[in-house]
Amino acid sequence: MKDWRQQAIEKITTTDDFHIAPFHPDKKTTGTLTWIWSVVVEGRIFVRAWNGINGRWYQAAIAQHSGIITAAGKRYQVEFNPVHSAKLNNDIDSAYENKYRNSAYLKPMISDGPKSSTVEVILRANIPNAD
Repeated sequence: MKDWRQQAIEKITTTDDFHIAPFHPDKKTTGTLTWIWSVVVEGRIFVRAWNGINGRWYQAAIAQHSGIITAAGKRYQVEFNPVHSAKLNNDIDSAYENKYRNSAYLKPMISDGPKSSTVEVILRANIPNAD
């Protein structure tokens, strides 16, 4: 497993520009990138689906376990691992509260539905920019 560069972690922690696209079953193509909230806890990146486990990107991420994200101005190939730890989910709630404290959408995002869809985003590879 590769580690996220500190610069990427810092940008993801402070910005709200994170897009996700799980792979299709062919493991080569993805759906359309979807903008979602992201948080960092202990140097690890986590996301949740607004619609909980019924969210389309979440269902694809769990089925395929991998996909593409764009964050911090870069593209990455990633793995998705569901989070089942209550303590870790509480720490993730705190990160959401800190990052999105002024949003009207915060309270629903830390409720049971979205919380049940928390996944860790694990780096597999950087994807070079097409210049």
